[in-house]
Amino acid sequence: MATTAADRVFLDTSVLVAAEVGAHPSHTVAAALVDRLVERGAALCISPQVCREFLCVVTRGVVEGRRFTNGEALEALAATLGGCTLLEEGEEVLLELLDLVERCGVRGKQVHDANIVATMLASRVGRLATLDQGDFRRYEDAIALEPVTT
Repeated sequence: MATTAADRVFLDTSVLVAAEVGAHPSHTVAAALVDRLVERGAALCISPQVCREFLCVVTRGVVEGRRFTNGEALEALAATLGGCTLLEEGEEVLLELLDLVERCGVRGKQVHDANIVATMLASRVGRLATLDQGDFRRYEDAIALEPVTT
């Protein structure tokens, strides 16, 4: 049976970082969210952008008392990649991004979130798991936000 857009869930950087760092204030919620998705049989997806953001966040300094070496960061990312589908960021993503920028009035740092949504749209991924749900509410006509519960 083919996986539908509703069966595919994109994992935002906020979820990956919180799930990886045990002392993170949202660790329990993020880990439970990922566990719930896996138990539900959802196909978890990430993009090269999320990989870059994850490496940036965990290697730029102390994250909730945890300092990652490059090796630890790469190992954590490799483990994540092992359980996720890596989506491509090609021309279709760029076209979706340009449409979102125009249609939604996206500016400045909001472009990063819009690129995640563009990647989802180009790859037919219907749901987003993020701890930063407010940043993505403007796109709820195009994607669904995965509920975050404790």
